[in-house]
Amino acid sequence: MQLIDIGVNLTNSSFASKEREVLERAYAAGVAQLILTGTSVQGSEQALQMCRELDESGERLFSTAGVHPHSASDWTQDTEQQLQGLLKENAVRAVGECGLDFNRDFSPRPRQEKVLHAHLALAVALQLPVFLHEREADERLLAILREYRDHLPGAVVHCFTGEKRALFSYLDMDLHIGITGWICDERRGTHLHPLMREIPRGRLMLESDAPYLLPRSLRPKPKNGRNEPAYLTEVLREVALHRGERPEDVAAHTTACARAFFSLPAIQESATF
Repeated sequence: MQLIDIGVNLTNSSFASKEREVLERAYAAGVAQLILTGTSVQGSEQALQMCRELDESGERLFSTAGVHPHSASDWTQDTEQQLQGLLKENAVRAVGECGLDFNRDFSPRPRQEKVLHAHLALAVALQLPVFLHEREADERLLAILREYRDHLPGAVVHCFTGEKRALFSYLDMDLHIGITGWICDERRGTHLHPLMREIPRGRLMLESDAPYLLPRSLRPKPKNGRNEPAYLTEVLREVALHRGERPEDVAAHTTACARAFFSLPAIQESATF
């Protein structure tokens, strides 16, 4: 039984000098492949470098390249060219993290939208899937995506935390859905429980978003309070519970989905939880 973590922030400073240990724990837990999230040009370059340095086989670690909407104001004339170069690297399998965040508004909304358009145009030109971020902006995200969707090979709404209306709108546009430890949060994630049965097989993927979103249901909890890809098994169990499926079945179809979406190679080894 294998899992694929489609979103881990391994370049985060909390993992500094511990990356190999974190990956070994992930592999031991059955997380066979991981997508390292790029949230800036520099962070995307670091993620790519980690793929090269920490995965000699070239089969386990892959990355994305993009600029997070929080940093949309940092976009310059050179950014698009820099990202285009990164996105042509074999280990880089998706455009992003990009999108809209109208919850925190760290960058002006018109700027966020302009930068999202630029990412989507890159994805169409290079025929790469898109790794999307959205907070309190599903209607605008859908409106912008509608201009590009017919020409995109795929798009996943990473760390979905929205309501039924947003989920159905994303599914109607043939988008994929990424679920994190948010679903394990009894304070703010319970609305996701009944929605799990609404996501068809082939559209659902799992992610840790580590070091963020430590599953609150995890026992025992790590003393450092930091999430790791190894804890993706807790997300798996929670998703399986609310889908009414065996964890092994959810692991199988979410892994197959992620492998197809990101064009990942098959890993022959098996792992048990």
